[in-house]
Amino acid sequence: MTVVKEKKPYFGLTGGWLTVWVTIACATDMSLFGYDQGVFSGVVITKDFLQIHNLEGPTKTTTLSTVTAIYDVGCFLGAILAFTLGERFGRKKSILWGTTIMAIGTVLQASSFSLPQIFVGRVVSGIGNGINTACAPIWQSETSQSRWRGRLVTFEMMMNIAGYATVNWINYGLSFVGGAIAWRLPIALQAVFLIVLWSTVPWLPESPRWLLMHGREEEAVEVISCLEAKPIDDPFIIAQRNEIEYTIRYERDNAVRWRDLLKKNDNDTKTLRRLLLGAGSQFMQQFGGINIMSYYLPTVLEQAVGMGESMARLLTACNAISYMIFSGLAVLLIERMGRRGLMLLSTFGQFMCFLIITILLRYSENTTGDESKKFGSASVAFFFLFHGAFGIGMLGIPWLYPTEINSLPMRTKGAALATATDWITNFAIVEITPIGIQSIGWKFWIVWTVTNACFLPILYFFYPETANRSLEDIDTYYRSNPSLIVTRDPDAICRARPQKYIEHEDEEVRRTAKDKVMGQPVEAEHVEYTGETTE
Repeated sequence: MTVVKEKKPYFGLTGGWLTVWVTIACATDMSLFGYDQGVFSGVVITKDFLQIHNLEGPTKTTTLSTVTAIYDVGCFLGAILAFTLGERFGRKKSILWGTTIMAIGTVLQASSFSLPQIFVGRVVSGIGNGINTACAPIWQSETSQSRWRGRLVTFEMMMNIAGYATVNWINYGLSFVGGAIAWRLPIALQAVFLIVLWSTVPWLPESPRWLLMHGREEEAVEVISCLEAKPIDDPFIIAQRNEIEYTIRYERDNAVRWRDLLKKNDNDTKTLRRLLLGAGSQFMQQFGGINIMSYYLPTVLEQAVGMGESMARLLTACNAISYMIFSGLAVLLIERMGRRGLMLLSTFGQFMCFLIITILLRYSENTTGDESKKFGSASVAFFFLFHGAFGIGMLGIPWLYPTEINSLPMRTKGAALATATDWITNFAIVEITPIGIQSIGWKFWIVWTVTNACFLPILYFFYPETANRSLEDIDTYYRSNPSLIVTRDPDAICRARPQKYIEHEDEEVRRTAKDKVMGQPVEAEHVEYTGETTE
């Protein structure tokens, strides 16, 4: 008699190893994002590129900034597409669509011989990246245990900087070669990331929360079981399923239409507030000033500080390494200091760096000779420190926060709205930076000093903590009609998981285990948290 072995899903991977492979796919996606953002900082100062596309000379500054910034318009459109793609096709298929679109854009850019072609290639690549960056953090969040969720999404953003660092060193090395290869090869090397995504994403598990929301209960329970490395009839797995199903039912019963978001609704789970908090984190990330550096640091070092092209490229590449190290620190600190703590620390550091950069560049422009060079050179240290301050907090948390703060039915929409906010504000900043530096000099940096100062009280008073909570804990918090000012509730700002949520989860597991022992249906209804535990 032949014994047929049951085929195990996901090549038999469960628990931590399955999460590792999901993280590899998501981290590759974010590495591609960082690589794609950094690649054009070297391209726009490559003479062959400028000559072929007729972009040489100070009169072409506006056109050159538009060629660079148009990518962000594509990303914005891609994020808007993710509103529908992410919910209709799921997290995985959306990422595969985005990856394929990026491949087309990469081919168009790497083979470009005209301004219209590079414009189209930038937009197409942006659309693919906008879809991917809206969906990958959600996929990671919804397949991760709460104690690992923050670290893993933050790790992805560290890999984003690894991609950014890699391309800056490639740009620096190829600058000695010159010619078409100095800009075509860095663009073409995006194919490496695309191949990894096509090779990993198809066989990995879909988000169990998305599966349950679309009625695929059996598949969802199997995914939860594999991710937790427990049998499908384990009381913990059943309690997790019940908790997610309850959240889905509650949100559907109390759903608010887009046109009614501004109306007061006593049963609302604060949908508008949560959408604004998620999108606001991305707005603050961009108006903190990071993409002045990501897209134009070599240009800034040449025009504002007065360095030569080779030294500007070298310092940009060195800065990317220190940037990556600081972003790695965030992986260690994200749960210990919480989302609020790191965002506040990061934003304060950015404010101080821009304040000092403004002062130094003011004296650099208003002095001559060696004195001017001394002030300009001193400012470089604070460009480095700015990246460090940004890397430990505002780099990763604005990508993580919208996936945590929004409810399950609104998570894809909320993350897509936040991502769209990121890209449209990104476009505005990338468009105005060369013009601003050229037109008003050191006064350009005052703007970013002021914006960072304004963000500190907003973060302190309005942003609740999401560290060490399950996604369902956050839904429970908003069902309690909390105050807009979060500092009034100690449970809303504490880093540790509030005891009331722990007790509620333990009660759910005990109840489910008791039902199983007594032979009652395991689909017994969810018991909503009321502030008291049931004996």
